[in-house]
Amino acid sequence: MEQQLSDKFLEKYKQKPIATYFAPGRVNLIGEHIDYNGGLVMPCAITAGTWLLIAPNNDQVIRFNSVNFEEEQSFDIQKEYQKTGHEWYNYPLGVIHELQKFGWMAQGLDLLYFGNIPIGSGLSSSASIEVLTAFALNDYFNLGHDKLELVKLSKRVENIFIGVNSGIMDQFAVAFGETDKAIVLNCDTLKYKIVDCNLGDYNLAIINTNKARKLEESKYNERVSECSEALTALNKEINISNLCELTAEKFALHSHLIENKTTLMRATHVVKENDRVHLAAKALNAGELEEFGRLMYASHQSLKELYEVSGAELDAVVDFCSNYEHVIGARMTGAGFGGCAIALLKKGFEEDFAQKLTESYVAKIGYPATIYIHGIGNGVSSI
Repeated sequence: MEQQLSDKFLEKYKQKPIATYFAPGRVNLIGEHIDYNGGLVMPCAITAGTWLLIAPNNDQVIRFNSVNFEEEQSFDIQKEYQKTGHEWYNYPLGVIHELQKFGWMAQGLDLLYFGNIPIGSGLSSSASIEVLTAFALNDYFNLGHDKLELVKLSKRVENIFIGVNSGIMDQFAVAFGETDKAIVLNCDTLKYKIVDCNLGDYNLAIINTNKARKLEESKYNERVSECSEALTALNKEINISNLCELTAEKFALHSHLIENKTTLMRATHVVKENDRVHLAAKALNAGELEEFGRLMYASHQSLKELYEVSGAELDAVVDFCSNYEHVIGARMTGAGFGGCAIALLKKGFEEDFAQKLTESYVAKIGYPATIYIHGIGNGVSSI
């Protein structure tokens, strides 16, 4: 891989690369739609990701090329930049724009990117590019930023430069992931702990439903609003800032305050899902994979029935997994309304699983899903 990319770099730029860097994609193992309610998420880095090769140039321009995309672009050195359309190179350009706010002045650079994260699958290809670029430039030019600063910078790129109002989980997992480990992250405080996630006899299967992830902004905002309504109702008797400050037991004592049935459903998912993250961390640390799998199924059922963010495609995948003897847990991952599901699949049954899932999925949905097998890998690094 490295030699092929080096040869591609030489072909593009007529010089050899000086440095190479890698950043992974990520999945969220459990803890869905609770980040904006003060809850915990449990992402991990995956072994698929993005590579970046760098060399300086004397032309006072920054050149962007990608093995994956035809679009290439060069920019003159200047003090600040603006987003130029929807092309992929706006992500690294936004990172350069943000780094210059700290006093670094961009220099002539030749940059070549390559990624094997399926675009639009919900595995955070954009966060991978952002953190990769920030880490690489910080390392190459010895700018002195720590990883957390680079994570926050990358989130600003996504929110402000690109214009997507996402949280910090994606960038955090890309930066801080570790092999066979998961991250339990409080998205409000950014306090986190690393938990063992050695899957032993199982692989992490990622199933892309191939339904475009077009999360309707109105639906997302509707869920946020419903959670806010629940919080207001609960605060008639108790004083909390976020729903996830409540355990399931305490929530049960006060849930009668939420009179609207739909709002109560949303709040019930939030509180119980947050509890599931705590239980999942305990199960993983104890090596109890079957218990972790049970919690995955419970999470999906809650997202389907109480939060109503699944759909026919995701349910078709999880329903198949629940009846396939070599899978011990599965759930939708990400915002829902399409995108990906994940499953814990017994090693040695990858081909059988892919064949039978494809047959079942096509029969129900009309087109195939795509199955990827990945390990839990390290965060951003130099190669």
